[in-house]
Parts: sequence; structure tokens; C-alpha cells
Amino acid sequence: MGDYMRKIRDVALDLGIKDIDVYGDYKAKINDFPLKKRGKLILITATSPTPYGEGKTTLSIGLNDALNSLGYKSVVCLREPSLGPVFGIKGGATGGGKSMVVPSDEINLHFTGDIHAVTSANNLLCAAIDNHIFQGNELRINPETICFGRCLDMNDRALRDVRLGNREEHFCISVASEVMAILCLASSLDDLKRRINNIYFADDMDGKPLFVSDLEVGEAMTILLKDAFKPNLVQTLEGNPAIIHGGPFANIAHGCNSIKATKMGLSLADYVITEAGFGSDLGAEKFTDIKCREGGLEPDVIVIDTTIRSLKYNGGLDKSLLKEENIDFLRKGLANLKAHILNMKKFLDNVIVCVNKFDFDTDREIDLVRDFVLNMGCEFSVSSAYSDGSAGATDLGRKVVRLANNDKVFNFMYDLNDSIYDKVLSLTSNIYHADKVVYSDRAKEKIDKFERMGFGNLEVCVAKTQYSLSDDPKKLGFPRGFEMYVSDVKLCSGAGFIVIYMGGVMVMPGLSKSPAYLNMHIDDDGNISGVL
Repeated sequence: MGDYMRKIRDVALDLGIKDIDVYGDYKAKINDFPLKKRGKLILITATSPTPYGEGKTTLSIGLNDALNSLGYKSVVCLREPSLGPVFGIKGGATGGGKSMVVPSDEINLHFTGDIHAVTSANNLLCAAIDNHIFQGNELRINPETICFGRCLDMNDRALRDVRLGNREEHFCISVASEVMAILCLASSLDDLKRRINNIYFADDMDGKPLFVSDLEVGEAMTILLKDAFKPNLVQTLEGNPAIIHGGPFANIAHGCNSIKATKMGLSLADYVITEAGFGSDLGAEKFTDIKCREGGLEPDVIVIDTTIRSLKYNGGLDKSLLKEENIDFLRKGLANLKAHILNMKKFLDNVIVCVNKFDFDTDREIDLVRDFVLNMGCEFSVSSAYSDGSAGATDLGRKVVRLANNDKVFNFMYDLNDSIYDKVLSLTSNIYHADKVVYSDRAKEKIDKFERMGFGNLEVCVAKTQYSLSDDPKKLGFPRGFEMYVSDVKLCSGAGFIVIYMGGVMVMPGLSKSPAYLNMHIDDDGNISGVL
């Protein structure tokens, strides 16, 4: 791999970055520099996915390469892969084919240690809570109210519910922890420390809320995150810059790379390509309502990535037949694409739909999608970046440039002064297209409590299945006439949002029956295969 990669110092200089900390020849941390916006922000989102991934990262990288090949200065800003899905069903998250970020194995595995730092900071807080109770409990922490749990960057269902001494503990995967969200939403080291100190972790015996600042562990947590707070610079296969930083999932967290990385990109390049996890109902909604609001950002263009395969899957076609032409099921699946187009046009009118082409797609299938998209008033493109690299995404690149220079009106989905209930209702009716939202008694009690505590003006971050617009993974396509169930809520006062748990979503995933690690190998020379 080193035979064709550029030295990272050369990549940095081409982008205008002078101060980096190198991690070997091909990875670096970017040190702070004055930020001044110059570039256009392009968001890549998608229709509802299949369980296998639909190439959103590949498309993001391919578009970045295409824009650079067209003579523009462009950078792609992505999330860091989590070890959970790398060893689970999905495998690596560095793109594919000729549209990849490299060194891919290192990025997919430990990278520069950011997620390990998040795990350590998170678990230091947990250790401090339990140690404080053991050492006499001066703060009078009520153990039954502890709401901040340990984390691990692995899919490990056995850790979902465990007992620690006399109380229950619930692990989450590290990329769903509040500490990861804080890392991605903080604007500066001082803001990082402020947010960490604002983490709510329990009540005392009188019902008074307790925060990290009460434990005096915020400084130590920030120290653990000092280097992790610096965005990482790598490159694409074509030698173009990629900034990779932060890794929250979109189904159980807010699903976007860090604000700091995005703002660095906007200060350095004409175009910044970034993605938000899973479909528009999850990552893209949170990108706009959480990340953009927190960071003072606005996208200039939204690209909806879709595949013929995912549309047929959402049309109800059996998984074993997805690679075969089937116009009838594709036509049914277009309802899912319609929902995502409607969703995105509520935020921004500059929307492009791009089919990420597989070699088993037929011209008839692509033509059907093209006609549908054009009739809905959107631009349309086809990308073959996986097989052709930048050349496969130049049409998309030209259309992005043209649309990015159009006038725009950007909207949020709710006002921060709305009640928590009204914010949730806005999302369930406008984005998920549900008829009704139902709350458990536990969820209602917590929402009322958080509003009394003065946190009713926070953003909401919905945790639900990624496979459906609803909270039921079996309701594919564009389901209508259903209700959504809020089972629980969690206050993330440091991150600045309230997590709304819908359906039976799990914050600690489990491994599948045939996990990706079964296909991974390393030879006597240390060469790795099967991680992608």
C-alpha cells in the first residue's frame, strides 16, 4: 500500500495545512489554526439501507476525487470506523473499490486511538462514580439513579445488562457514548471541558441532579481526550485529502463526524463532502437539527445516495433475488425514495439523487429511477466511483458544483423553544410520517423531570432502527398509518441533546451468526486481508 500512497506531509501542504503531528508516513493529527469559512458544504445521505451497506462512504470519497479531478480544491470529512461493525456484519468503513481512504486497514482498526481515548474517558467517569460511593459518598449519590454507563468499542450483547455489586449496569458501544457526541460537537478544548463537566450522571438522595463538575473528574477526562480532539488527516486512493474524525452511529447517536473537522475543511477547501449515517430519517435529520445548529453550519447541497438493490429490498423483494432485474419490485421501492426526497426538501431545496451503480444493475432499472427523480423535481446522477474512481463521479461533481451556487433556504425541523413532546411530534409526523406517538410511563416521567430541571430547550436525538422510517425494522418502503413508541429517554446535558429511544433499539449491538471476523486473515509478513 505504501508504494502508491503520498507522504502525509505532502497531502497536508497541498491542502494548506502547515502544522501536523505525524503518525508514521501516512496518518497525521491536524493542529489548530484560525478557521475562516470559504467552502461549500455538501451532505451525502441515503435512502433506507439494506443490512449490507449501500456505498455512501464510497460515493462521498468518489465525489471528493471527482471534484479534485475537475480542478476544484475539495476535501472529504468522514467518521472514524468503529470496531463493532468492522468485526460484525458490515466489515470496514473506508469505502471500496477505487474510492477508498487509505491506509484502510489502519483506519478500520485502531487508527490514531481516538475511540480508545473516548472509551477511557467514559470509563474513568464510571470508575470515579463508583469510587466516590465506596470512599464514603460525600455527594450522597443515589446508586439507583446512576444513568451514565460504561462503554466498549465492540459488538458484545453479553454486556447489555450486567450487575456491578448491588446495582445494574448497562454498557453501550463507545461510539454511542455521550463522550463521543461531546468530542464531535465541541468547538474548542475549552468547550470540550465545559461540556464534559455538564454531563449529568445521577441524583443525590434528595433528588438533586449531579454533574461531572461535582465529582471534579472533568479535567482528567479532558486530558484523556486532548489528542483525540485533533482531527485526523489521511488520503484517498487518488491522493486527495480526507479528514476523518469522530464516529457516532446514526441509529443510536447523532451520526456525524466532528464539527471541528468540518470547519477545518471549510476553511481549507472550495468544497467539503461529508456524510451522515444511514438514511435521511436518521443521520441527515440529526446533521441538520443537531450538528448544523450547534456548529452554525448550513449545507449547500444534499445528495441522496440510493441503489437499485436497496429500492428493490424496500419494495419487498426477497434478499436472494436482489441482484436480478425486477421492475415491479423496484417500482414499489420507489416509495421509499419518495419519502427521503420529501424529507430532505423540508430542510433544503438543493437536492440531488445519485444511484450508486452496481455491475448487476440494468439500464431499464436505472431509467425507471431517473424518470421518477426528475418528475419529483430533483437532479439525477449515476455514480460508478467504486469501479472507476473519480471518473465515475464527474457527472455528479459537475451537478453538485452547479447546484451549490444556487440560492438556498435552509430550515430546521423544530424550534429549540418547543417542548420536548412537540419536538418529537415534529419528527414523527414530518420525517418518519407516523400518525401518532405513544410514550411509556417511564419516558413521560423522565421528560417531565428534564423539563423541570431546565433542559426542555435541548435538541432531541432519536434512537431507532435504521431499516425503516418507523420504529419497526420490518416496515419497509414508505409505511403509513402507524404509531411510534417511545420506550425511554436519556438526558445528555453535556452533548446538549435528549436521546429519545423508540421501539426496541439497542445501544450495545451484538454480533451476527456469520460475523466479518471469520473472513479476516494475517500472513507471516503481517499482511492483512478481509477487513474491508
